[in-house]
Amino acid sequence: MSDTARSDLNLETKSPDWLCRKPPESVRIISIEGPIGVGKTTLAKRLAMSYGTNLMLEAASENPFLTKFYADPARFAFPTQLYFLLQRVQQLLEFRQDDLFRSVYIADYMLEKDRLFAQLTLDQSEFELYCLVYDRVVETVPQPDLVIYLQAPVSTLARRIERRGLSYEQDIDQDYLARLATAYIKFFHRYDRSPLLIIDTDRVNFADDDEHYRLLLERMQEGVTGRQYFNPRSFPG
Repeated sequence: MSDTARSDLNLETKSPDWLCRKPPESVRIISIEGPIGVGKTTLAKRLAMSYGTNLMLEAASENPFLTKFYADPARFAFPTQLYFLLQRVQQLLEFRQDDLFRSVYIADYMLEKDRLFAQLTLDQSEFELYCLVYDRVVETVPQPDLVIYLQAPVSTLARRIERRGLSYEQDIDQDYLARLATAYIKFFHRYDRSPLLIIDTDRVNFADDDEHYRLLLERMQEGVTGRQYFNPRSFPG
């Protein structure tokens, strides 16, 4: 597994003592999901810092087809999706072989999201071929013990994408973001394979608001079962 994808924490900047926590009991993989620009990687890095544990990052910039996809989606959707699928499977399989019983991992993705993107971007024949590969590999990888689903309005996603300034993302239009956000809502409406914590990041700032982040750490430490929501504005204090 590449250094970028696996554990690229920079520990030179120490977290305050109150941010350093033990991971929740019986949790080995925490997956953070949501549409582009919602803040998955930011939260994943902060949790990994707090728990002193490992990261599994999408490493989207390593996909040689991604820039071409945003410029010409119809032509490059299939190789883009296939590369992402195989990259993520490789990461998760290496986790299973190497660290399943020894380490906690924070991931800024879950494998099932790959099929969600494929449904949006591939034509019918491409999607059928993609599913032949997907169905062969999806059951071989470990499931997350906790999924954190981040939401935000499309206008907020677009603003964050523009602000972070990745060149290959600047061609993403709001119609695509809207379809993607809707696909995530439908997916998680019926998702029940792991405990699920749902967070509206339009109202929460884990990057800059230490109080929001502290409350999230406390909520996770209590344990998440079934489908639950995190809203710090409803907390006393």
